[in-house]
Parts: sequence; C-alpha cells; structure tokens
Amino acid sequence: MGIRVNLDVIMAKRRMRLNELALRVGITEANLSILKTGKARAVRFETLSALCRELDCQPGDLLEFVPDKKEA
Repeated sequence: MGIRVNLDVIMAKRRMRLNELALRVGITEANLSILKTGKARAVRFETLSALCRELDCQPGDLLEFVPDKKEA
C-alpha cells in the first residue's frame, strides 16, 4: 500500500473545508484535493509544514505508512 494520507480525517476533526485550507496554505484547491485523495506522488516540506501549522498537527498525523500484505 505504501503511504496513506489522512488529511481528510484531520480536516474533518478541525471542521475545515478544502477551499479554506487551500487559501491558508497557499496552494490550489485542485492540488490540495490530489493530496487529500492520496493521488499525489510527492509533497514539498514547505507544504507539509504549512498544513501542520494550519491544522495544528504533526506530519505523522497526516501521513501513515501502511505495509503491503506480503511485506507484513
């Protein structure tokens, strides 16, 4: 599986909408949506830092390693 993005969970807990977070972080809603759905292939540390600042969380709250079944 690889890396699971829990951005949607954290956003729901903070009751923050995609458009509001995108504005606060300084990225487009489209790029934030790609990240939120786990379709992003990379994330800049600057973006990750801004997300953590605005959501008051740690990087580990947003990103989670999920091993493949054959790896476990």
